[in-house]
Amino acid sequence: MIAESNGPLAGIRVLELGQIAAGPFAGSLLADLGADVVKVERPDGGDGMRNWPPLTEGDDGELFSENFASVNRNKRSIALDLKDAGDVARLKRLAGAADVLVENYRPGVLPRLGLGYEDLRAVNPRLVYCSISGYGQTGPHAAKGAFDVTVQAVSGLMSVTGEDGGAPVKCGVPVGDFCAGLYAAYTILAQLMRARDTGEGAHIDCSMLGSLIGVAALQTSEYFGTGRAPRPLGSAHPRNAPYQAFRASDDWFVIAAGNDRMWASVCEAVGLSELAPDERFATQRDRALNQVELVAILEPLFAKRTAAEWLAEMDRRGVACAPINDYPEILADEQVAHMGLVRPLTLPNGAETKTTAFPVAMTGYDFSVHRQPPKLGADNDEVLADWLEG
Repeated sequence: MIAESNGPLAGIRVLELGQIAAGPFAGSLLADLGADVVKVERPDGGDGMRNWPPLTEGDDGELFSENFASVNRNKRSIALDLKDAGDVARLKRLAGAADVLVENYRPGVLPRLGLGYEDLRAVNPRLVYCSISGYGQTGPHAAKGAFDVTVQAVSGLMSVTGEDGGAPVKCGVPVGDFCAGLYAAYTILAQLMRARDTGEGAHIDCSMLGSLIGVAALQTSEYFGTGRAPRPLGSAHPRNAPYQAFRASDDWFVIAAGNDRMWASVCEAVGLSELAPDERFATQRDRALNQVELVAILEPLFAKRTAAEWLAEMDRRGVACAPINDYPEILADEQVAHMGLVRPLTLPNGAETKTTAFPVAMTGYDFSVHRQPPKLGADNDEVLADWLEG
């Protein structure tokens, strides 16, 4: 057996009834920090993400999903049929030995099966039971189906994404799922601290909708303060300029002149020092209000040199800037290598691949992949022995 983690959550037992992204991501955050996360899956195929490509072939021809592996490493898997009375009884016994349960079924499904919070609280009063859903467990939209793109749409996020006047665009990363997973894991740890002190657990109702509204604090406060709906600005910023992507002679690059000093440095770099005190651009607020005019001045100047030349020039002058990387480029970056963010991963079919590490460094703990992503039901006997007989 692969050595257990010595992470800060070592000794915490988590049951994860998670499917696809939000629940499994929350579980993976806890697993990466050392919790014993047991993924509960249906026997007939398990988590639907097991079928998501890319499917990597092992030496024996067995295929395994790299998408599934990315959010299910460091976990164990048991296969239980939640419509089978015997398996439900087993799950209740495991809940009695657990510290946390994470689930992202549709609201009402688990209570109908006798596995809701009140059912399991009767078995284990200190259990922290976290339900992740699209719209919350109660309310007029609670029963609606939810996927990342639909919640990005309804939450307002898509209204500020993309180019002004363009077609609706979602964020390329599934932020609805993953922000909900982050909020869930954060709140679970807060409730674990209270349960440790009081012996009383809690039911956490974590919604994708609430999570996306939570991370939109700047946009919602803009509306509260002005009464106007924020609008999409492409790569630009509503309260700062120049703070966006520009096209050089060969490629795009980004600068973020986030204060007056950096703005003066940009003016010097493009050979127009007189722009810095110009009344249209003298302050951050002025530049934001007049950024269409500002961009019209800068764009033809930036088109005269390559992106690499401008990036070197801005770096030399201390102006925040960056290339617009694709994932192959950033995953090969020297800073990413220095931070140890890419790690080797062996899939359960023997295929060798890579994964990204838990991204936060801390003293006293070095992240590792201490368990391969599990085969479906691979740990039934081991988990029952560890949790119920150990």
